Amino acid sequence: MRVAIAGAGLAGLSCAKYLTDAGHTPIVLESRDVLGGLVAAWKDSDGDWYETGLHAFFGAYPNMLQLLKELGIEDRLQWKQHTLIFNQPDKPGTLSRFDVPDIPSPFNVIASILRNKDMLTWEQKIRFAIGLLPAVVRGQKYVEDMDKYSFLEWLKRQGVDERVTSDVFIAACKALTFINPDEVSATILLTALNRFLQERYGSKIAFLDGSPTERLCSPIVDYITERGGEVRLNAPLKEILLNADGTVKAYLIRGLNGAEDEIFTADMYVSAMSVDPLKIMLPKPWKQMEFFKKLEGLEGVPVINLHLWFDRKLTEIDHLLFSRSPLLSVYADMSNTCREYANPNRSMLELVLAPAKDWIAKSDEEIVAATIAELEKLFPDHFGGDNPATLLKSHVVKTPRSVYKATPGRQQYRPAQVTPIANFYLAGSYTMQRYLGSMEGAVLSGKLTAQAISEALPVANSSNLQTLTRPPATNAATA
Repeated sequence: MRVAIAGAGLAGLSCAKYLTDAGHTPIVLESRDVLGGLVAAWKDSDGDWYETGLHAFFGAYPNMLQLLKELGIEDRLQWKQHTLIFNQPDKPGTLSRFDVPDIPSPFNVIASILRNKDMLTWEQKIRFAIGLLPAVVRGQKYVEDMDKYSFLEWLKRQGVDERVTSDVFIAACKALTFINPDEVSATILLTALNRFLQERYGSKIAFLDGSPTERLCSPIVDYITERGGEVRLNAPLKEILLNADGTVKAYLIRGLNGAEDEIFTADMYVSAMSVDPLKIMLPKPWKQMEFFKKLEGLEGVPVINLHLWFDRKLTEIDHLLFSRSPLLSVYADMSNTCREYANPNRSMLELVLAPAKDWIAKSDEEIVAATIAELEKLFPDHFGGDNPATLLKSHVVKTPRSVYKATPGRQQYRPAQVTPIANFYLAGSYTMQRYLGSMEGAVLSGKLTAQAISEALPVANSSNLQTLTRPPATNAATA
């Protein structure tokens, strides 16, 4: 059975991969000339890569880890020491670490918190631990019910003081959702915390050994095409054409460079676009349906990713760092963390500016200047004195609408992968799945979509779609 998938991000590619496993023939149609969607990357004229975001992989990403294993590329993840590292704004150039010992969960994470003496007092640690108990004991149902509160409101209800928020969770919220604790749904952070507490290597972090487009997305495309599927770039969806009964008749693909539009037909159709372009693309008759009306409750959050090349090494740290800056979220020296970007003499910092709503319309020059001002606080030894570090070049990547903005109450608007339209499905991290808007959520959504299609129209004598099982924890532990 032919399945047309609009969008070659992780959701669309994942969906196509698992459809081939089930014996179907997916054709992925991507509007741009690059794979990856929200993990896309490009090479500049010097041959240096720059990316849509700073993509960190967690041990609590079971579906992503399973996908990499099935593709035979799990060795492309470079696992870092099991720790979380925070800057200390009141002590420029000083770092605070939460080193996680290799003991069973949740005792490993608890030990890392108890052993940290820089950021929380004993009273704050105890209050926070007591506050987390309902989420741990009562499980995901409780976590989902907390969507009516912002994370800051939830912390206050648990009697956790605001210093815990300012010391730890502003950084965590901006890293996971690109917004602050007073905006983000409590469900999102509690989901992440549950994963970190329940899985031994859940909070362990890895980086790819190169760009996501080349080292992650291209192998998925190879897997698909080797099994009869197809991935087409520069094939933008112009319109969803309907039959008289409201089902999909065809995708109308816009012709580029003077070419005529193309009517593309298939047996089943999937939107793997982000929620914002999907809302624009919905046919008028569908917009009146309650299922699709709910999508108006979702919108993407603006994100800015920066790449800064310097004339010297600013740090030797091979890890993700939480900046605790009012402007920046997380950053890493990719010349240390990524094999392909390695440089023993110079730093390439990749940084996420968040929240970005007040910056997305500003010029690249303004954004870089503001970021350098923050770096002067993070690296005082390299930007003070008579010989400050010199910025060699920069790239600023703006995404006006990235993952859905996870404010309180959004859970009720997240759609299922199966729609009321018999031959039309959704994939994307904004759809309802157990993970937040993330790479893991995108991969899982694509897998769920492929599973739903395969259950609706099984292929005789084909290999079964692999079940949604969790890969062994040793994937993160031994890498």
